[in-house]
Amino acid sequence: MGVSADHIATLDGWTKQNKISYPLLSDFRRTMLPAYDALVTDEKSPIYRYAKRAYYVIDKNGVVRWIKVEANPLDLLDPAEVLKALKESGV
Repeated sequence: MGVSADHIATLDGWTKQNKISYPLLSDFRRTMLPAYDALVTDEKSPIYRYAKRAYYVIDKNGVVRWIKVEANPLDLLDPAEVLKALKESGV
């Protein structure tokens, strides 16, 4: 699943437009993102309170097995890197 700081209505439209088949959750109030270090918290930053592009592998018991947080929110992760992390984590 995915989590975004966008409003639920925005996510709904984006999901339909891009034919996304997995759930996208909205953290519009930014309550969950800080717990996963996925929010810019530096008040001096021009992107203060923006979500970071972050990837996590979490097992069925809720244990975080792998984390990758991109420095630049425009950077995308190579899907092969996520697949490798999934295989190595045993999830």
